[in-house]
Amino acid sequence: MGHNVVLGAKKIGVARLINLGSSCMYPRGREHALHEDDLLSGKLEPTNEGYALAKILVAKLCDFVSAMQDGFQYRTIIPCNLYGRHDSFDPARSHMVPSIIRKLHQAKIQGHDSVEIWGDGQARREFMYAGDLADCIWRAVARFDTLPQMMNVGIGRDYTVDEYYTAAARIIGYQGRFLHNLNRPIGMRRKLLDIARSESWGWRPRTSLDAGLAASYDFYLRNGIQEGRP
Repeated sequence: MGHNVVLGAKKIGVARLINLGSSCMYPRGREHALHEDDLLSGKLEPTNEGYALAKILVAKLCDFVSAMQDGFQYRTIIPCNLYGRHDSFDPARSHMVPSIIRKLHQAKIQGHDSVEIWGDGQARREFMYAGDLADCIWRAVARFDTLPQMMNVGIGRDYTVDEYYTAAARIIGYQGRFLHNLNRPIGMRRKLLDIARSESWGWRPRTSLDAGLAASYDFYLRNGIQEGRP
């Protein structure tokens, strides 16, 4: 899809394009914050290798168009994991943060005294409120000439899975215990983006974890998702 969009845009003469990548593009097993130069420097996470390869292909295609076609500037923004309003809370396909919100809310209203967490809870993840990415994209549109060819966009720090559960429980008002299921997979131990380039460009996210979780939970409640509706 991305390949078709980029080549289609080039064919009809779109001179400027902002492509959205993914932190899944980076190699697995890195303990340091992932810099843009780490791209294609190691093996990918097997569980999302196909998605990662597709995103890498499109990002490199944007590089080639920019380098080989005069007057064309195709740039790539690489966001970390996202959450927020309008997210999917469907337990069959939701990502970690909306899954936590739904699980803790259900535990609260059903009176459960404990909630299961997969793994030991110490894997680290970086999640950014989706509204902050939207803000970054609008800034990129307005200041396109200053935008780097490839740029990470994240919050610059990560939290353990346990810390996400604790923060969400505080927002939701759940006071039960967390039980760790060590027989369940945990995925990568850490995935954090180096945001030095975006900071030098003059942008940082503004939404705290508590504020983002509160906005997400409010959306969940207002839209009746907890009652099984879409």
